Amino acid sequence: MDCNYPVPCCYRMLLILDSLTYKPLDEAEAVFHSNTEIGVEQLTDGYRFEPVNGDSLPPDIIFYPGGLVEPKSYAPFARKMAEKGYRVYIAAMPLNLAVFGQNKADSFIEEYPDNRYVIGGHSLGGVFASRYAAEHSDAIDGVFFLASYADDKGALNGLDMSVLQITGTQDGVLDRSKWETARTNLPDDTMYVDIAGANHGQFGSYGFQKGDREAYLTAEEQLQEITEALDHWIQEMD
Repeated sequence: MDCNYPVPCCYRMLLILDSLTYKPLDEAEAVFHSNTEIGVEQLTDGYRFEPVNGDSLPPDIIFYPGGLVEPKSYAPFARKMAEKGYRVYIAAMPLNLAVFGQNKADSFIEEYPDNRYVIGGHSLGGVFASRYAAEHSDAIDGVFFLASYADDKGALNGLDMSVLQITGTQDGVLDRSKWETARTNLPDDTMYVDIAGANHGQFGSYGFQKGDREAYLTAEEQLQEITEALDHWIQEMD
């Protein structure tokens, strides 16, 4: 991405953004080194996770990370869904901000253009995943939101698209008033799941997020609830 500011200013901005960026925990990094039940490959625009044995189940899953969160932080989520039989892509965003990479899904869909796809994301990632879906409804069957919502530019009401909303009762980061208002941008048959005891940061694996509340669930328990809800929603789409 080009910078219109003097080089020293750009460098300082990059350093500031890096200092604010959430890094993957050790258990997220470990997915790339020790797991043998799935295949993991780094791509130009992110990462692909898929079952080693047999073909993947439809649809393929595209995931947009939360703002200022490194994509590897969602490796446990991708591994879990791959273990359930799905191919999963995690997008790597410029500066770890989905606002600069809304169309990252294009390169993933180009790998298997005849496949079915669902797209979703965490927090800021979900906002831009829905914007992508709204502009590519011919390629996307459904959208899922993890502690996120569809803004007006990503409105999905009126489209033939399945939608899943997952939130946590201990989430201290999600703006619930904006989330409630944004429900008008979703179809009437949207599936809502509110996980008791779940917080914002544990939708990924990057540690405690500023402004969040302590979760009543362990990270593994929250991940289990998230992936079971997502798997159930996908099964209901068929």
